[in-house]
Amino acid sequence: MNKEEFIKSKTEIEVRRMRLDDIPAVAELEKECFSEPWTQNGFEDALFQGQNIFVTAADSRENIVGYAGLYAASDEGDITNVAVSESCRQKGIASKLMEFLILQAEAQGIIRIFLEVRKSNLAAQKLYEKYGFKVFAERKNFYRKPQEDALLMSRGAE
Repeated sequence: MNKEEFIKSKTEIEVRRMRLDDIPAVAELEKECFSEPWTQNGFEDALFQGQNIFVTAADSRENIVGYAGLYAASDEGDITNVAVSESCRQKGIASKLMEFLILQAEAQGIIRIFLEVRKSNLAAQKLYEKYGFKVFAERKNFYRKPQEDALLMSRGAE
């Protein structure tokens, strides 16, 4: 769906836990958004491991327009990715994904959440700050393709 179709359709976005049948579309979105994308098998493995939380955003036609994931261990979580289709950005979808992901994490007893973000990705940093994330460190040359430093952010119990 291109941006014009999305605007014209005025569809409501449903954010929900990821289902197995979402994975092919999520893997395609992953390729669109990231230079080193996860595979379908990678998503399947992550989806079925322990407390991990993966959520999707779908339009009224069940087209996946975004997703987010979190690896959970005990009372801590690590956000893996937050992705929204380029044609659907600036519509509040990433915010809806973050809100739902955080609520799901808190419901599972997760009290501290970590993430890494490209130092140049100011839009993502602003989104994360909106949800209480704060920079606590920098990791040199963390990203490849292109090579870039990462900011480490967290929210929750200090």
